[in-house]
Amino acid sequence: MKNSERSFARRIDLTSLQLFVAVCELGSIGRAAEREFIAASAVSKRLSDLEAAVDTALLYRHSRGVTLTPAGESLLHHARTVLFGLERMQGELSEYAEGVRGHVRMHANMSAILQFLPEDLGRFARAHSQIKIDLQERLSAEVLHAVQEGTADIGICTLGTGGAGDLQTRPYRSDRLVVVVPEAHPLASTPSVAFAQVLDWDIVGLKADSSIGLAMQAAAAHAGKPLRQRIQVTSLDAMCRMIDNGLGLGLLPDRAFALMHGVGHLRAVVLTDDWAEREVLLVARDFETLPMTSRLLVEHLAAA
Repeated sequence: MKNSERSFARRIDLTSLQLFVAVCELGSIGRAAEREFIAASAVSKRLSDLEAAVDTALLYRHSRGVTLTPAGESLLHHARTVLFGLERMQGELSEYAEGVRGHVRMHANMSAILQFLPEDLGRFARAHSQIKIDLQERLSAEVLHAVQEGTADIGICTLGTGGAGDLQTRPYRSDRLVVVVPEAHPLASTPSVAFAQVLDWDIVGLKADSSIGLAMQAAAAHAGKPLRQRIQVTSLDAMCRMIDNGLGLGLLPDRAFALMHGVGHLRAVVLTDDWAEREVLLVARDFETLPMTSRLLVEHLAAA
């Protein structure tokens, strides 16, 4: 750390950051003082000292309360990140006192969680019972963002056209998208189909910004046909139920469909497009600098 950076860090104290966030959330120094059980004058002094430390105005003060300056907006974002990191640090350190010997934060997309992670994480947990895994389901784009921002140590997702940016990736698994149709549908007896043909029917889809949703949008644009996505759902079992009741066709990973066998009277038709074959990747800022517990999990998943 440079001397100037070290000096700046010493001028900022956590109590002032907490009070600054409280004032921003409540829009008033008085209300923030009441919530934090501190005199309003003391809060005002802390804010003035904070503005002096960063050498710029952070708040516009007016008769109705306060609003943020552009610099204040930036500081609010960073202050929340710092305070959130401290909360996580406190929680993780308390777990060490209770016998936990490691903590891995992971974000993964729905397809990976449904198809692969239960078995893979189950084996890891049995071999490393003192390592706690904090897993959250997110869209692939959100997984990349979480790893980039540092709110997740490891991500598992499929990449869109934007790639992984400056993040590192390792192979994890692969899957293939299939077209799920009702048993009575004309495509049910067809061994395979191109997505351009699927566009002739209504489609039941996931969120528009999911990896499958984005792939369908790009493929429809390439085919020069509209994407008739009449219904959007947030889970694969809900999608299957909609398809079973004649509300459209849907794209699912092949293993996910096999695992949901019995959800309706449905058939899976192979999708012939190249983009239907997908790589599911492990993502990190830098695999070599991950904590030992995270590296153990990465090696376990990469070997799966």
